[in-house]
Amino acid sequence: MQQALPRVEQTGARPRGWLVVLDYIFYIVLIMALIGFVYYIYSFRANVALATPFLLQGTVVTIIISIVSMILATILGFIGALARLSSFAPFNWIATVYVEVIRGTPALVQLLMWYYGIGMFLSHYLGFSPYATAFQFMTGLQSNSLVPDYFNGAFYGTLGLSFNYGAYLTEVFRSGIQSVERGQTEASLSLGLNSAQTMRRIILPQAIRITIPPFTNYFITLVQDTSLLATLSVIELEQQTYTIAFPLIDSNTKLFIFIFGALFYLAICYPLTLLSRYLEARMAIAY
Repeated sequence: MQQALPRVEQTGARPRGWLVVLDYIFYIVLIMALIGFVYYIYSFRANVALATPFLLQGTVVTIIISIVSMILATILGFIGALARLSSFAPFNWIATVYVEVIRGTPALVQLLMWYYGIGMFLSHYLGFSPYATAFQFMTGLQSNSLVPDYFNGAFYGTLGLSFNYGAYLTEVFRSGIQSVERGQTEASLSLGLNSAQTMRRIILPQAIRITIPPFTNYFITLVQDTSLLATLSVIELEQQTYTIAFPLIDSNTKLFIFIFGALFYLAICYPLTLLSRYLEARMAIAY
């Protein structure tokens, strides 16, 4: 008589029926919410048509300032990281003070100090005006109309954001470099490579893999912080949004303009978020 085989329990049990029902309910509610939001945007289609060109202009300014600020912040962060790792005490102290002071004070206060403090000092005592310098340069190219009236605010605002995020990137780059095992440095030196070659060929390629995800995250935050430049009269996305919404009497329309302006920030930042997730997963493959 054939014996019955022992029953093998399935390790991957199927979810219970009520969980499947909750999944369907969630997706239905999500679709309904999206449809409702699209209808909400459509109900203000006249305002959308009027506001979109101005918000696109502000978006271009925001993107340009963000890219320039991040490039300068990357340079400052890399120099600061090397100074923090330097055995020469004065460099280490200067970099440490820079990082701690910048990270310990609000970004808005720093921007106001750059514009009303450093900017006014350079203008009154040294006669330096970014707008006048740019205007004279563009005059030589017969295109001085390209220099906007808010150029001084954009100039000092970009410097302020660069120095602010340069402090954060200093710590990102420093931790990335220090995460590479010291034994690899010793091995490369024993093979005849000097310190510069070791840094360029051994340490930096590995450190970049580690620093790219937080780097992209800081770039996303920097894009959002460009809205602070509205306090310096820079006509970027936030300033354009406020300029359109402020004169409106209807509170519902005013609220819609702010929501619509926030969608432009979302259109910039969400692709960067996806890029950050992709790079994080991509960089993790090697570890």
